[in-house]
Amino acid sequence: MDKNHGKSLAMLIGSMLIFGSIGIFRRYIPLSSGMLACTRGLLGGIFLLAVAAVKGKSFKFKSSRRQFITLCITGAAIGVNWMLLFESYNYTSIAVSTLCYYMQPAMVILLSPIFFKEKLTVKKLVCVFISVLGIALVSGITDVSSIGLSDMKGMLFGLGAAVCYSAVVILNKKNNVEDMYGKTIVQLLSAAIVLFPYIFLTEKIDGTSLDATSVILIIIMGILHTGVGYALYFGSMNSLKSQTVAIMSYIDPVFAIILSAAVLKERMTVFSVLGAVMVIGAAIVSEIDNE
Repeated sequence: MDKNHGKSLAMLIGSMLIFGSIGIFRRYIPLSSGMLACTRGLLGGIFLLAVAAVKGKSFKFKSSRRQFITLCITGAAIGVNWMLLFESYNYTSIAVSTLCYYMQPAMVILLSPIFFKEKLTVKKLVCVFISVLGIALVSGITDVSSIGLSDMKGMLFGLGAAVCYSAVVILNKKNNVEDMYGKTIVQLLSAAIVLFPYIFLTEKIDGTSLDATSVILIIIMGILHTGVGYALYFGSMNSLKSQTVAIMSYIDPVFAIILSAAVLKERMTVFSVLGAVMVIGAAIVSEIDNE
């Protein structure tokens, strides 16, 4: 392993650990999901602009009009994706929310013949089936009495977030923009801007009161979980294979589940653990030998 490869791998792992801890922070921030998602995008985009300025790089993003519009649409999908995921955390456990969210690879696999003209292999279909079965186990379907309306709403919000993130993945794959940092800045700021009208129409801004701890947590989420996290994530890609990036990305849900159990004392049954292994394992297997 050369020095650049090792550094890139460390950056990728760092970004996954950062992303995996976001659910814990969300639990202690008394903002609505829409407001938090909007703030996250705004702070993250401003942070990356500041990083570019410190490095002496002026922000001169070059793309065609069509590419720019697509990036803005992708940014909107990212904003809605965050909002739905944050809302999912409000109704069910972080473990269940995270695993519903990580149904995204299965969704992309099923949509790949339509958008990328890729053939659905037996291996991919088996992986999708195992993922769905795994989510069923995580949901608590083996113990119907333990499933409440709140958990069902949380799962639906998590799956909704997965649908939005699938759209982000598909749009990004079809929108060939080489400037990853510029691309990310446009998407993050677009995520915030698109959520402004929703917030003003549906929420009472003056009704939100925050203490010093909440403000600090919001700033951390905007800078660390968004600006730093995305900077590390995209900065790691030049020296790593896409398959490596895809597989290592599953550090995120594993770490999220471990944190939820350790910090929030969320209970994981034997079936939940089995379901988690099935979802993450199927996603990893589906990525192997795809290049």
